[in-house]
Amino acid sequence: MIRIKKPKKVPEILRTQGTAKRAEMCDAFDKGEIKFEFDNQIYGHETVKSVLKKSQHDKCFLCESKVTHISSGDVEHFRPKGGYRQSVKDKLQKPGYFWLAYDWENLFFVCELCNRRFKKNLFPLQKAESRCTSHKIEISQEEPLFINPENENPEDFISFRGEIVFAINGNLRGKTTIESAGLDRVELESNRKTMLEIIKRLYEIANSNPKLPQSQEAINYLYNECTSKTHEYSSMIKAALAAEFRF
Repeated sequence: MIRIKKPKKVPEILRTQGTAKRAEMCDAFDKGEIKFEFDNQIYGHETVKSVLKKSQHDKCFLCESKVTHISSGDVEHFRPKGGYRQSVKDKLQKPGYFWLAYDWENLFFVCELCNRRFKKNLFPLQKAESRCTSHKIEISQEEPLFINPENENPEDFISFRGEIVFAINGNLRGKTTIESAGLDRVELESNRKTMLEIIKRLYEIANSNPKLPQSQEAINYLYNECTSKTHEYSSMIKAALAAEFRF
């Protein structure tokens, strides 16, 4: 995961149609409704999705894989809209965070695997009893166990030893995010390992004769390009370079 900075300007379709839909659902909830229909043509509209993809450099906000060269990806809700689970074993509880279904701050671009196989409706809290169950309750009372990459730096919680992701000092939020989003899944580790081997080999070649201009160019490329937010698995590469590949 990397820190994400979305534009402050909210896409027009969320400000207009999204705001109207939110008002409808809040009114329905106040009258006793707990099941809602959501319009993915609003929150998943191309004008929303394209801005998310650009701000996330076409990377899944969870696993950091480049997305659109293999799939269309999803617009995912950080706090699940239809229902939620505190843990994988729990039954789905409704309603979810329906009033945030079209909220700009609640939306991220995500790969289909992270979204549909792993995170799904999971949204664990430090204290389950503090959960907001309606639009009338202040959301700031919650303490999510999932890391929000827009509001906090994931590198404070998660790092890497080689391709293996781990929670720094065993912190609970890092562990929960890793496990719940499947950031330690075998296929993802394999992809990270392949990338790391290429970077490691380039690092070794560049440092074998650092006085050569080509070596200096390679070193600059490693530290500037490969650790930039645009590069796939940049958080892993930053950790590897910081440790000089000693794991």
